[in-house]
Parts: sequence; structure tokens; C-alpha cells
Amino acid sequence: MLEFRYDTQLLIEGQGLDEDAINDYFRANFAGDSLLAVGDEELIKIHFHTNEPWKVLEYCATLGEIFDIVVEDMDRQSRGLKG
Repeated sequence: MLEFRYDTQLLIEGQGLDEDAINDYFRANFAGDSLLAVGDEELIKIHFHTNEPWKVLEYCATLGEIFDIVVEDMDRQSRGLKG
């Protein structure tokens, strides 16, 4: 069994986005691994493994418009099922 079950990916579109501040917030407030928060002041790509993807979505929605949202269950995938 995986420690962090859900592969959570999305894009945030907004103004004045700060990838360093977003990285810091994730590390301080969410349990997970494989964090990737990269982009510029108007578009950030998020990739994160967590057990609580809804918290990630809730936070990201406070930063701007979120889209291209993908949440995959890596535990199901590891058992050969559709994630």
C-alpha cells in the first residue's frame, strides 16, 4: 500500500502567483510527497501525491482559477485497475 494514495495534478491561472510561496504552503500544511509547483506569475502547474486531494483543490482555488484537474488513485492503478 502506498503512503500517499492520490496523484493530484492541476493548473492554477491567476495574477501574482508565487511558486516559492505555494511550495512553502504545501510543505507546511499538507502531508504528501512528489511536490511540483512550477510556473510564473500567471500560471502554475501543481503535481502532488496526497491522501487528501480535496484540501489541495480547496487551497489552490483560493489562488486563482483551477483547471485541467486530474486526481488518480495510485493504489488502484498498482493493482491493475483503472485509477
